[in-house]
Amino acid sequence: MKEAVGTIPASLIYEMVEDQPIYYRGYQQFLNPKGQKTGPIGSSFLQSLIISNLVLFINKHLGSRYIVLTNGVGIQLSKGTWRAADIALFEPGQIDISQASNKYINVSPKVVIEIDTKAEVAEISDTFSYYNEKTEQLLDFGVEKVIWIFTDSKKTLIATQKKEWALVDWSKNIKITDGLEINIEEVIHDIQGGMGDAND
Repeated sequence: MKEAVGTIPASLIYEMVEDQPIYYRGYQQFLNPKGQKTGPIGSSFLQSLIISNLVLFINKHLGSRYIVLTNGVGIQLSKGTWRAADIALFEPGQIDISQASNKYINVSPKVVIEIDTKAEVAEISDTFSYYNEKTEQLLDFGVEKVIWIFTDSKKTLIATQKKEWALVDWSKNIKITDGLEINIEEVIHDIQGGMGDAND
């Protein structure tokens, strides 16, 4: 894998674990014979809608209690290891917005929310090991809760420190933080309702 890093552009690396790259899903199709990126890699329509609505929902209900970062924010866990987060919630005292830079953030969020993954898990022999390792690393780094929203199975995985992980249907309410619960089916319904209103 280290040899591959020299020929595959850094822009196609999704995460790094102990100096070993994890590439974006489908990265091979975006390489030309010279090893240059030839097209974008992004979220699906549904993934993007869920992320957008969740960010709006969280900001609306939590107000100034949390700073919400999104867009695959990079979290530097240690030298040579960083992970990306679709949504990361920080308490205002944890980070100083005025000190924002082009470097990955090295502060542990309170909550991380992931919608599927953009990683090329097909190259990993045990797909579950990717989700498990990333979740464990984030929790060990100090993240209090990691939430995975899976669009294919319509399940949500909730992982917290020193507690049993739970896998529930989208129809079940899940707690983001104290005082805030969400229901993924309702989030989807709100998206569809909002789109319908916009088309009226």
